[in-house]
Amino acid sequence: MNVLEIPFVKKVGITKNKNAELELTFKEDSHNHLQTMHASAQFTLAETASGELLQTLFPDLVGKVVPVLRDATVKFKKPAMKNIIAYPSISDEDRDKFETQFSKKGRATISIDVIVKDVEGTVTCSASYNWFIQSIENLS
Repeated sequence: MNVLEIPFVKKVGITKNKNAELELTFKEDSHNHLQTMHASAQFTLAETASGELLQTLFPDLVGKVVPVLRDATVKFKKPAMKNIIAYPSISDEDRDKFETQFSKKGRATISIDVIVKDVEGTVTCSASYNWFIQSIENLS
């Protein structure tokens, strides 16, 4: 699945830049009352990047699982006043733990960390997105 085809992601205006990173343009319809990037726009960019990383890490599961965001922790650090880019990551330990649990039970949780920076490299927020992933075969 192309995350850029998700209707809400389209509505927010997330795109891929020349480096294939998810980016959100600083424009009026993403502003808050202070004319900086709205917190929900940053949240959406980071959450979308976390989901895309899952697809990249586990391409064999695409279309065979139902991923659902369970919870998230977000810390806003500096106002975003330029285009912002999301940088998702996961530790090898967390990836291995997920693979082991999923292979045993057909379901597992996994946490993806995301740093959001403006185009000049200033960190505007950091987040952790916890996903619950279940095999479609185990839904019944």
